[in-house]
Amino acid sequence: MTGVLASQHIEKLIETGALTGAPAVLEDQIQPASLDLRLGAMAYRVRASFLAGEGASVEDRLAEFEMHRIDLSQGAVLEKGAVYVVPLMEHLDLPEGLTAVANAKSSTGRLDLLTRLITDNGTEFDRIPAGYHGPLYAEICPRSFSVLVRPGMRLNQIRFRDGQAVLDDATLRRLHDTETLVDGPAVIDDGLGFSVDLKPHEGTLVGYRAKPHTGVIDLDNIGGYNPRDYWEELHSDNGQLILDPGAFYILVSREAVHIPPQYAAEMAPYLAMVGEFRVHYAGFFDPGFGHAQAGGAGARGVLEVRCHEAPFVLEHGQIVGRLVYERMAEIPRALYGADLASNYQGQGLKLSKHFRMAP
Repeated sequence: MTGVLASQHIEKLIETGALTGAPAVLEDQIQPASLDLRLGAMAYRVRASFLAGEGASVEDRLAEFEMHRIDLSQGAVLEKGAVYVVPLMEHLDLPEGLTAVANAKSSTGRLDLLTRLITDNGTEFDRIPAGYHGPLYAEICPRSFSVLVRPGMRLNQIRFRDGQAVLDDATLRRLHDTETLVDGPAVIDDGLGFSVDLKPHEGTLVGYRAKPHTGVIDLDNIGGYNPRDYWEELHSDNGQLILDPGAFYILVSREAVHIPPQYAAEMAPYLAMVGEFRVHYAGFFDPGFGHAQAGGAGARGVLEVRCHEAPFVLEHGQIVGRLVYERMAEIPRALYGADLASNYQGQGLKLSKHFRMAP
């Protein structure tokens, strides 16, 4: 059963007690190749981001860095620029040989809500070693907007892997030849490269930039916010966009991406040498992304971009990230966007689900 575990395997982890929750894990937390994680009832405001480190628990480090505690039971605001640690409702008792990786959910990334998983004895964010037994915590740092959260909200997700699942470049090229992973030339180098679209087929709208001073976003308020109150539209008629240091952008890939049902993918950063910016790689790409509509013609990926250090000119077609493809241990019973409802299947340039479609 080598590969990324599908939804039916995650159900078995729950049945055997390798994955538990308090309260119990809900059926709708299970996605085609991942599990949504739920916030607990308490948030800890901390002085700085941290990893537990070998031989230490997160609880030990909280005693060192905690500033104050916030009860989330009635809803509470996590303020822009602050760092919080929230114990999650889920607990792991992984068997040897089974590893896990976490990532922010799509809506979390599109709100520039930095969310990373930390664990006892952890030396990396979002990476869980084989045989891990212990609690899970979310480190949350709102970077563009303050947010209102409650217990049970799902900001990040976890994917389980048995053995080596990542496709090497030669295998990825063969897969593209048979499955057409992108609707154009495939740039394959440690994954499948994707570029930014700054020459839309219609109009001049190429993206959005987060406004610096906005109101709070209630994460339960779906479709309740006017984009104009939180975002500036970005237009380009020459295929260029100048990124401002410290600003957060929502852009879109030029390529339409296809994830066949027997594979999953994860967005990863491209080489830092290409420019002083970073695509915020929030989000797993589930089996079936871009597969259900138009005979598997693909769907474009939304890019969450932050510029560093100096203003940078982004050009149409510039490669900004890559997709790392992995084999599934088994095709999931339900595929992304086909058997399961999704806010982002078939997407183009799109803000998070909290904003109304038309500004």
